[in-house]
Amino acid sequence: MEDNIQEIVRKKYAEAITNKAGGCCGSASGCCSGNSIGQTIDPITKDLYSCDELNGLNIDLIANSFGCGNPTALAQLNPGDVVLDLGSGAGLDVLLSAKKVGPNGKAYGLDMTDEMLSVARENQQKNNVSNAEFLKGQIEDIPLPDNTVDVIISNCVINLSGNKDKVISEAFRVLKPGGRLAVSDIVLRKVLPDKLKTNMLAWAGCVAGALMDNEYKDKLSAAGFENINVEVTREYDLNNENLKSLLKSFTENEMLEINGSIYSAFIRANKPI
Repeated sequence: MEDNIQEIVRKKYAEAITNKAGGCCGSASGCCSGNSIGQTIDPITKDLYSCDELNGLNIDLIANSFGCGNPTALAQLNPGDVVLDLGSGAGLDVLLSAKKVGPNGKAYGLDMTDEMLSVARENQQKNNVSNAEFLKGQIEDIPLPDNTVDVIISNCVINLSGNKDKVISEAFRVLKPGGRLAVSDIVLRKVLPDKLKTNMLAWAGCVAGALMDNEYKDKLSAAGFENINVEVTREYDLNNENLKSLLKSFTENEMLEINGSIYSAFIRANKPI
């Protein structure tokens, strides 16, 4: 099943970036509301980035963000840090990180989708960012040596993996002692029904693969992380039309049963020194 999930997700995101049709969570509209960039109506991607953060960035980069949070705003990125974005997509969070860590730092983006990597590298050139590098690979097998990264970020991607234990152990491996995990992800308050878990569209839509909040903490702890914290950043109403489109096969009663169980969270943890 893991390989099947991975291929469905890869195809979904390749199609999303090729057609500019939205990725993990729907709309490929702009991320900043009430301004000349445009306003997304997608309930998951809406208003994740401030206009100040996005100032000066190419509009195509802004429009192709498919995340559920803004890890670059919540992670403490310092000048000189080495940052790794797991599932970097079109590269927005990588390029924002590169700006924050400065010329003495480095921002890596890791993605398995050729189409995403191509767009990310184009965006890097358009935005004249020299201290970023985009790598092809899977988040379950990070192509970097042990103990090389100060901060790992990710934006609504870990939930898409069929082997989250491997993702988390790989993140632990490449972090330096004292390094920080600071990721945005979809998290659950209660267990979803099997009907949803086996829905491949929902896998590609950030829902079916999400972990329970306590399960997420347990997996991080088992991998060796400490100082683990899960902070709610956005709750979702499944009556929203964009979210209902992911769950077309559900009855009204089933929707009522799972409503209030899905939210975005910012997950922090440290690798011991």
